[in-house]
Amino acid sequence: ARLEMRRRCTWRIFQSIEYSCEQDQIKLHNFFSYLMDHFTPSSSKERDFISRMLTEEESYKDTELEKLCDYESVEVPDSYTGPHLSFPLLPDHATALLEAFKQKHQLHAHYVLKLLHETRRHLMQLPNINHVSTCYSEEITVCGDLHGRLDDLFLIFYKNGLPSPEKSYVFNGDFVDRGKQSVEILIILFAFLLVYPKEVHLNRGNHEDHMVNLRYGFTKEVMQKYKVHGKKILKMLQNVFCWLPLATLIDQKVLILHGGVSDMTDLELLAKIQRHKVHLLCGPLEIQRHSINGESPVGVDPPRSSSFPGSCLPPGLASTASTASRTELSQWVWQTVQEELEKCRRQVGFCETPGDKELTSASSVTMTESELESCETSESSQEEWKQIVDILWSDPMPQEGCKMNTVRGGGCYFGPDVTEKILQKHSLQFLIRSHECKQEGYEFCHNRKVLTIFSASNYYEIGSNRGAYVKLGPDLIPHFVQYQANKTAHTLTMRQRISRVEESAFRALREKLFAHTSDLICAFKGYDQDETGTITLSDWATAVESVLHLGLPWRMLRPQLVRSTAGGLLEYKSWLDDLAVEQRSKEHIQSSLLETIYRNRSNLETIFRIIDSDHSGLISFEEFHQTWKLFSSHMNIELTDDGIRDLARSIDFNKDGNIDFNEFLEAFRLIEHTHCDDKAAEMAGSGCPNS
Repeated sequence: ARLEMRRRCTWRIFQSIEYSCEQDQIKLHNFFSYLMDHFTPSSSKERDFISRMLTEEESYKDTELEKLCDYESVEVPDSYTGPHLSFPLLPDHATALLEAFKQKHQLHAHYVLKLLHETRRHLMQLPNINHVSTCYSEEITVCGDLHGRLDDLFLIFYKNGLPSPEKSYVFNGDFVDRGKQSVEILIILFAFLLVYPKEVHLNRGNHEDHMVNLRYGFTKEVMQKYKVHGKKILKMLQNVFCWLPLATLIDQKVLILHGGVSDMTDLELLAKIQRHKVHLLCGPLEIQRHSINGESPVGVDPPRSSSFPGSCLPPGLASTASTASRTELSQWVWQTVQEELEKCRRQVGFCETPGDKELTSASSVTMTESELESCETSESSQEEWKQIVDILWSDPMPQEGCKMNTVRGGGCYFGPDVTEKILQKHSLQFLIRSHECKQEGYEFCHNRKVLTIFSASNYYEIGSNRGAYVKLGPDLIPHFVQYQANKTAHTLTMRQRISRVEESAFRALREKLFAHTSDLICAFKGYDQDETGTITLSDWATAVESVLHLGLPWRMLRPQLVRSTAGGLLEYKSWLDDLAVEQRSKEHIQSSLLETIYRNRSNLETIFRIIDSDHSGLISFEEFHQTWKLFSSHMNIELTDDGIRDLARSIDFNKDGNIDFNEFLEAFRLIEHTHCDDKAAEMAGSGCPNS
């Protein structure tokens, strides 16, 4: 029983940290969208430059895409010893790729681009919802998230057999990110898709998304493996992802989609959506920018219900159209944006300025009627965009109803009543979805009407979870196969496995706590009115949750996080000092700066990759200059043009005229250090330390 309790606590830690990172990604995307919407450029040239730098081209004409990714111009040298492909692909080509990747060989960029070109052509012919029948094969195998774990895919094929006319597969999205071999997984899946187009089916997941890839590693992996032609490959992949089908329907009875459903999900509408026009899925403000600029792309308009926190109108304004209400609406929009901007400021890691606290609705600029009309988008476009977001991002919940998914920051939570409504409306037996790691690799919920399947074993840590796939025959009765792709996991006892995973989880949690040291001190001081330097353990638990918002049972976790207490009281400064010593032992950086980097590194790396629009791994001085102008207009960082240029030169340590990621981190360290030093006296007066 104790082992089971430890296992469950460990699991909650990993999931809470994972989902908080997904929230960060959506907030960061919305932050950039907001900056773009409200930035006043000094010239049209400056506006175009920043727009190109921070936005992804919405679409390419076929001729433009073929010219950009001209595989014929990429020559294969005689010295190349990896696999060769010729088209149309044959089964031997696909199996040769498997063997080559087992030997750690890499497919040449020429063949990668050609494969992506042919895959795109095939996907363009497919419907949004694939219809599959068990009549044409003995059984259909459904696999969940793989997330770059090539060993799991190898093991699935070893146990279950390769795709063939007798062996159909549905791969349910999230092929990429997190793992180190996402490229190889895509190549294998696309190859088998072309060899067996009637037996291999691919659904889109929420990680088949350009902006998500920037944060979770796939973009970086492509550029590391294909340094010369990586940009071309990424452009093609972004377009290929947009053509992936949204769902698969087996025998008209079993619906397979990546995330889930909502109370608004309509399969008939999903079947008609122009799916290739939905490029970025993780933030509604992306669409608002297009609307403000006079564009209204189909299928990418802001959601009209609660898919995203802060994106839904208040009840009294949701359907109003009067001029008087427009004024009220504009004030509500202003207030909401200010709240979101402040969240984004904190997320990106900048200190609050005194002026921020003095903002009131009286200082807002009321939108004109024409401006409000320009922000309004068609009802149908909003619904189309929301339909796709919901099926890719949503999660089931045990309670009845449908509500916004505040844990992930996107999609919704749907209850058993929502599931039953969908099943009855479309005459379905049950749903298969993925999107969530499960300890046994699969899990039923909603009276066995919703099945989650997850195929990446050891997702959080070696021994953390099994992978699984499910097989369906003509009777549509699910048969599960579980596995562990890591040999080490097989040699560990249950106690050893739980201890190993637990250690990893608490290490990640202590890093998270250390990254919020300054905020924690402020929270602790709120409970230490007499300035004794101590607080009760109960107050410690409440304060930690108020800062991290992870929804964890802190009182239960306390023995692993708080080593010793005197008389039931915690000396919180000593406790935080111990956390700092643990982290400094790994990186020799000043504690306050290290805290900033720990808290913001993922966001800063994502920002770097957004600015690095050609994925070269370097930012030019001009890109750096324009980006800091964008930030300074909203973040109260007063830097002149000369100051920005001097900063760029000072952090270009190797003097090559460009800025790499480590140099970029240094810029944020310097700016935040200087900015917060200027506010030190005021911060000290409030009783809170400078971050």
